[in-house]
Amino acid sequence: MTKLLVVTVLVALLALSAESFRMPRAVEEEQGTLTKISGSIKSYFDNAVNTASGYLEDIRGMKLEEKAANLYTDTTTVVSTYAGIVHDQLYHLFYQN
Repeated sequence: MTKLLVVTVLVALLALSAESFRMPRAVEEEQGTLTKISGSIKSYFDNAVNTASGYLEDIRGMKLEEKAANLYTDTTTVVSTYAGIVHDQLYHLFYQN
């Protein structure tokens, strides 16, 4: 009899502790149509802003501004040199001494 009582108490304790481990179901609130639409638009906007920010950081990482300035400087140096040569040739062509 005592064994049966002990087993009954243990089963009851096991059943109570097993029930306490159950996870309650998450109750989701129903969202209206306007809330869903505005949430979708906000997520698309945030995604676009994050993508654009990533592209800007990549461009800054490439140092394109510095490369463009160097290209401009090199190009103007070369063009001014050849323009000077053409100027001298034309001058001597028209004003031969």
